[in-house]
Amino acid sequence: MATNYNDYFKQNNPQNNNNNGGGSNFTPPEIPSFLNKPIVWIIGLFIVLAIFAKPFVVINQGEVGILSTTGKFDDKPLGAGMHFYIPFIQKVYIVDTRVHIINYKRNAEIGSMNDSTGSIKLYPAINVLDARGLPITIELTVGYRLNPANAAQTIANYGFNWEDKIINPLVRDVVRNVIGRFPAEDLPVKRNQIATLINADMAKQLDKLKANPVILKSIQLRQIILPQKIKDQIEAVQVAKQQSERVKYEVLRAKQEAQKRAALAQGVADAKKIQAQGEADAVMIKAKADSDANKLISNSLTPQLLKLKQIEVQGKFNEALRYNRNAQIFLTPGGAVPNIWLDAKDKQKASISK
Repeated sequence: MATNYNDYFKQNNPQNNNNNGGGSNFTPPEIPSFLNKPIVWIIGLFIVLAIFAKPFVVINQGEVGILSTTGKFDDKPLGAGMHFYIPFIQKVYIVDTRVHIINYKRNAEIGSMNDSTGSIKLYPAINVLDARGLPITIELTVGYRLNPANAAQTIANYGFNWEDKIINPLVRDVVRNVIGRFPAEDLPVKRNQIATLINADMAKQLDKLKANPVILKSIQLRQIILPQKIKDQIEAVQVAKQQSERVKYEVLRAKQEAQKRAALAQGVADAKKIQAQGEADAVMIKAKADSDANKLISNSLTPQLLKLKQIEVQGKFNEALRYNRNAQIFLTPGGAVPNIWLDAKDKQKASISK
């Protein structure tokens, strides 16, 4: 038996046994001696297995890796970068930790699509009942992400379809409970309050779950679809409110007009009152002036002045008697200057003195 490959090729080459054939001898290439060692073949086998088995994995930003060793998950997640593992014994599962979105909308076909920032799922709108049992349809959008620190526990507990087992049931249950507290006609006017309650209750329900599997990012209440008869009632109420507001406006306007007319009348009355008061004050001022004048005159009537007036009157009396001896003298009360009445039958003219 040949001790190496070179001896084997020499022994099995038919041209080596025909020295008189006149042809050229074929000499096979010699194989390096180190390739004859078993260790080389073992290393080569491992290299080939490494190429095909790929014992490493590259994890991108926004992802975590879950290392599974013989079916058991390692609690510590693998971050972004290159990680090595043992093929056939270990396996790395890559899960997305970016923000995921679920849109609940009418006439939506259940499905999902991926984008550069995560995944978007489409679910049918949520049908619930209000406080009186009337059907209400809710459209909303939920944003959430897998908690990277507890990704292994979440996948171990809920599987890779954890969204359908955690988010979707909780959202429907929370929306059903919140909407059930309000009558249908109050839903549109209390939209912000309802959105806040849904967000808060959803956060509370997620906090109750073991290992805090999901981080809630946002809940947006996009639309509240009411039954048609409720819409008609709300519209009628709005029309009635508008009419009531218009009546209030007209009443207020009429009241303002009345107040305006009353103010004008009051102004006219105040003007007349002021005018009358002015006239009365003028009369009082004149009366006071006359009184003051009379007082001045009275104070000026001294005995000497009265004596002088008496002499003047006496002179006139004497003058009248000289011309008409039938003249009559009348004295006024209080001893004032006498009045002299002349006989009108007398042919001689006389004057009347006071």
